[in-house]
Amino acid sequence: MHDLEGRLLAEPDDCVYPFQIDKIGVRGRLVRLGPAINAVLSGQQYPDAVSYLLGELIVLSVALSSALKFDGIFSLQIRGNGPIRAMVADFQTPGSIRAYASFDAGNVEKAAELGVEGIDRFFGEGVLSWVVDQGADTERHQGIVALEGNTLAECTENYFRRSEQLRAAVRVGVAREIVRGGQVQWRAGAIMVQNLASAGGLEGPKFVDQVATDEDWQHARALVGTATASELCDPLLQPSAFLRRLFHEDGAWVYDPTPIVAKCRCSRERIEAVLKQFPPHEVEDMVLDSGQIEVRCEFCNQCYSFETGK
Repeated sequence: MHDLEGRLLAEPDDCVYPFQIDKIGVRGRLVRLGPAINAVLSGQQYPDAVSYLLGELIVLSVALSSALKFDGIFSLQIRGNGPIRAMVADFQTPGSIRAYASFDAGNVEKAAELGVEGIDRFFGEGVLSWVVDQGADTERHQGIVALEGNTLAECTENYFRRSEQLRAAVRVGVAREIVRGGQVQWRAGAIMVQNLASAGGLEGPKFVDQVATDEDWQHARALVGTATASELCDPLLQPSAFLRRLFHEDGAWVYDPTPIVAKCRCSRERIEAVLKQFPPHEVEDMVLDSGQIEVRCEFCNQCYSFETGK
């Protein structure tokens, strides 16, 4: 744990920075994503409206999963009946991310042109859910709530508020920049503070934050509410400087960061094993005129080709 004062060393992107606010008695996490989220979003080449929302879901998945004690996969998902039918952001310990979206491109474009605030124009009526999977021999833990709020951050806060076991204040930012050569580069950031209720507790993986008084909690929540998307994404604003600016009167300490990388779990071996589970007649229906079967990973867009001998 380090005092924020006097930190002069460069602090890397693609990291989760846990922090503690002494006078308030609240812990939190600051997430800064650069190359990792750019690799995920640029690899898919989704419409900008989809990429912005998927970027928010990814950085939220990192912030939420880093508050849990688990070893496995944390999946944050949205299902709806609007132009965007589904979004999934996976975080796998110790720190890899991947994500995808399923949508109707024409209707997404129409929704974006409306210029109406609120995520319901893209998702319609939907649900936000999370799943923690620690392997075949363990119980899966999950939560689900109606997708209610103007932003995904608001929906996340609503989920915790309705659980009556955990309070959360969340701010998220996603930025799209045009860099040298006309290429698009994505960045994202999030800050979240949480504390457990004085009674009860979550089943399964435990959130690690301590209890704060109502007055302290409202103070922390108000400070987090002043964070802007541009600050969260600014590559020139170091995490310690941002936290010092936000909590300069309350004495913040930052813990060693956890690195984040973009990494898909697909492989030729895994896909081949899945294909072997299909009945022969279904496999025959997958064969192209070239005599090959092509399978494209929905997460990383990698295409795998398999010879069939046709």
